[in-house]
Amino acid sequence: MDTDRWKQQAAERAIGLVQDGMVLGLGTGSTAARFVDLVGERVRAGLKVLCVPTSEATRAQAERLGIPLATLDEQPFINLTVDGADEVDEQLRLIKGGGGALLYEKIVATASDRMVVIADASKRVATLGRFPLPVEVVRFGLTATRAMVEGLAEDVGCVGEVVLRMAANGQPFVTDAGNYILDCSFGAIEDPEALDEALKYVPGVVENGLFLGIADSAIIAGPEGLVVLDRDLGEE
Repeated sequence: MDTDRWKQQAAERAIGLVQDGMVLGLGTGSTAARFVDLVGERVRAGLKVLCVPTSEATRAQAERLGIPLATLDEQPFINLTVDGADEVDEQLRLIKGGGGALLYEKIVATASDRMVVIADASKRVATLGRFPLPVEVVRFGLTATRAMVEGLAEDVGCVGEVVLRMAANGQPFVTDAGNYILDCSFGAIEDPEALDEALKYVPGVVENGLFLGIADSAIIAGPEGLVVLDRDLGEE
């Protein structure tokens, strides 16, 4: 699969949505990074935008490219956020958080007038859950929190291994917000809304990687070309 080329194609389609004067949310991950690169090119060519990054990694990339940045406190209303996804289904429900930025990504996306997903065709699924669901949790009471996640997920039909994400140095992965991530290998999530609701009952859960009712469109590039899924228009 030529996923690198597809990621680039999706990013190039998305840059066409950007207009002068916009406040943009910049996503995190390998596909979103392609879009950030393109924003940098347009800025050097004279585009006037102000951007809110969803992670420290994206902030560093944007700063290197000379992209004007603001915090969400400084710019609490965003015109357009473009971000990647680990999975997207036909109803524009997403799993995100493989890069560890799901909390900030969800905050920025929900503060946006429009959220557009860019992805290669491998991320399009009929049913969410092939990719382990990331769940961001506070460090205190980790064992108890993990047990509650497992129990409440089982109540809504989701059973599988729940593991603490580890970093390359052998220590637990720490998010930009200072939290841990549990990766939940539930397999097919037949009722994402029920699982999302169940996880909200766990006090130690900060946020989960189910993005439901947030994405407005998805630009998906693959061997057959570009496909656009739109909440209002269906598939183009």
